[in-house]
Amino acid sequence: MLNLIEQYRKNVIPAMQKEFKIANAMAVPKVSKVTINVGVGRFFKEEKVLTRIAKDIEMLSGQKPVYRNAKKSIASFKVRQGVPVGISVAIRGKRMYDFISRLTNVALPRSKDFRGIDIKNIDTAGNLNLGLRESSIFPELNYENTKDIFSLQITVTTTAHTQAEGIALLKHMGFPIKKQK
Repeated sequence: MLNLIEQYRKNVIPAMQKEFKIANAMAVPKVSKVTINVGVGRFFKEEKVLTRIAKDIEMLSGQKPVYRNAKKSIASFKVRQGVPVGISVAIRGKRMYDFISRLTNVALPRSKDFRGIDIKNIDTAGNLNLGLRESSIFPELNYENTKDIFSLQITVTTTAHTQAEGIALLKHMGFPIKKQK
């Protein structure tokens, strides 16, 4: 079985060139980065929970995540300026392709009631936004060892110019996208 980088070079580039009549192979859209984001606003008082979630994100992505702090104090949410409200990591290169492969082949099929990615999740620039309710669908995060189950937001950023190019690229790369009605 081809890994995702080889599959992109051997199968996706020629198919996209033929489908969209792109002469130059370097002009074919590609995935530029994957961003994983976790909102931890409800855990901001519990330092141990924040570090456990950061370790889980590090196991998922293969690199150290960054804490995102509140820019302003909001009294109704009981949030002070400078308090961590999110944890995010941007993955590029080989780690990105490995993560996409694990996401499409292992994690998404393991999620409950998953019938494919809706086209509404792809914006006009061809970027995919996914919200996963459980982090335990990833095999790296063993359910028995993980005390904190958290939801995460995954953004797959592409260099596509239109939504049609983005949909075609993601389909060729193996994302299970629902058929249009």
